[in-house]
Amino acid sequence: MTILTGNSVAGIDDQRNVNRKLMIALDVDGTLVDHDGHMSPDVRDAAKAVVADGHDVLIATGRSLNATLPVIEQIGMDRGYAVCSNGGVTLKLDPGLEDGYSIIHRATFDPAPALLALREQLPSAKYALEDEDGNFLSTERFQDASFGVEAVGVDFQTMLEATAVRVVVFSSENTAEEFSTAIRSIGLSGVTYSVGWTAWLDIAAAGVTKASALEQLRRRLGTQPHHTIAIGDGRNDIEMLTWAGRGVAMGQAPVEVLAVADEVTASVYDDGAALVLRSLL
Repeated sequence: MTILTGNSVAGIDDQRNVNRKLMIALDVDGTLVDHDGHMSPDVRDAAKAVVADGHDVLIATGRSLNATLPVIEQIGMDRGYAVCSNGGVTLKLDPGLEDGYSIIHRATFDPAPALLALREQLPSAKYALEDEDGNFLSTERFQDASFGVEAVGVDFQTMLEATAVRVVVFSSENTAEEFSTAIRSIGLSGVTYSVGWTAWLDIAAAGVTKASALEQLRRRLGTQPHHTIAIGDGRNDIEMLTWAGRGVAMGQAPVEVLAVADEVTASVYDDGAALVLRSLL
């Protein structure tokens, strides 16, 4: 593993060939923005510079569509692709369209088996669900900035009957360790899931991750695997960092994320993403 600092530039063949077009996948929370949702000027300018340099820059985030669009605007992207909802939704950006984008893929699943199993083990947890139309349904007025829209309160039975793109589970009564232990004991099947920094769980369709969506886009773009780069910090970035030819973990990432990365950059509070992005210019 390489430790990336302000005085060293690591990467594919040490430095990229200026004639090569790279595919660069960027996580949002904990990577481009800090945990208060703030993007530093240095990160913004570095991301804009890489976009302007003509590379295929893609956002790859657990955020839902409406929470992702402001980040896309901040870094100057008006063309290309974005992966939202941990791979559940893929956007194509096109300034010629009325909304500036179109949804080219949604991966849906039946959430009922996972929800029922979770409810039995975590009866006091809060649940939210992104449906196939981009709406959010929630129990107990559960809201989060990553939803991008206000969730509509529904009863649990209504959630069981919905078709989901993303399910979120949050427990304010458990530590992250207790929550993780409960999730492991359930043995969720038929879905893909990742546990967050706190007692937070994201669930997607079986086999769907940021990496699975990015691989579809890599093939669409015709990019060689060794010309792919990804930067992330969360457990939901593990597959993406493994997928990339150059997988870079943020300095504050958990140990299991650091373990799969090719490189470690500085933390989000020290503009670690900017260090990596400037190494591509």
